Amino acid sequence: MSQTAVLSQLDRAAEAVSNAQALFITAGAGMGVDSGMPDFRGPEGFWRAYPPYRALGLHFEEMANPRWFIKDPALAWGFYGHRMFLYRQTKPHAGFQILKRWAISKPVEAFVFTSNVDCHFQTAGFSRDLLVECHGTLEYLQCTNACGQEVFPSAGITVQVNPETFRAEGDLPKCPRCGSLARPNVLMFGDWQWDGSLTERQEKNMAHWFGEVKKKAAPLVIVEMGAGTGVPTVRMTSERITSLFGGTLIRINIREPNVPAGNIGISLGALAALTAIDERVSA
Repeated sequence: MSQTAVLSQLDRAAEAVSNAQALFITAGAGMGVDSGMPDFRGPEGFWRAYPPYRALGLHFEEMANPRWFIKDPALAWGFYGHRMFLYRQTKPHAGFQILKRWAISKPVEAFVFTSNVDCHFQTAGFSRDLLVECHGTLEYLQCTNACGQEVFPSAGITVQVNPETFRAEGDLPKCPRCGSLARPNVLMFGDWQWDGSLTERQEKNMAHWFGEVKKKAAPLVIVEMGAGTGVPTVRMTSERITSLFGGTLIRINIREPNVPAGNIGISLGALAALTAIDERVSA
């Protein structure tokens, strides 16, 4: 995409955001890159972040699998314990605050749909009542024994991880009800044990929100950031909502900005695009 084309799309995006009465914000893994989060795109990106897994020949899709909590809990919690620590220590980039400012400026406050498990939207001030974490969150845990314990917060729980091996050391998180090993309330690959009850409650809130948008006939703009085609949940959701509500989709994706006809694709990173759009909106 040429610079002229990018500038034109930024202008269109600013006009769409300015005229919107409601925003549906969607985000994939690329949203976190500007905060300093590792880019897991392809095996090389994953192995740069987690060198020991190169020697084991394990890709992200293989590590993000619930079988390790049965086969090798220290390996499983080494991976997720490190991510939990990283997400807690990382400050969400300024683009989150731009979105928050847009969100509360509209007659219908914005709703967020994200596949990210880092809890950064809540850290940036977005309400959990106006949010769907479609792949769960590392801020909640669940029992591996399905004992009937509801998902429970991971706040205050830390996992010691050896920085050389990325294996967990010491005591691992346990279910408060039965004492069995706990695991993150995150939807993994090939995961039939995931407890989706929290996400289901969030989806009911989303249905109510869309009812309000429809009742008020509020012009809707979908702002999507960092959602690729590798795991297309977010992209598909954005396009489905665009089609259902006749809204305008603004897709911000440095590698895959292609959009259905009539919508807006911007080949920039999330922070750069949001900043440029916000400058135009303010002007």
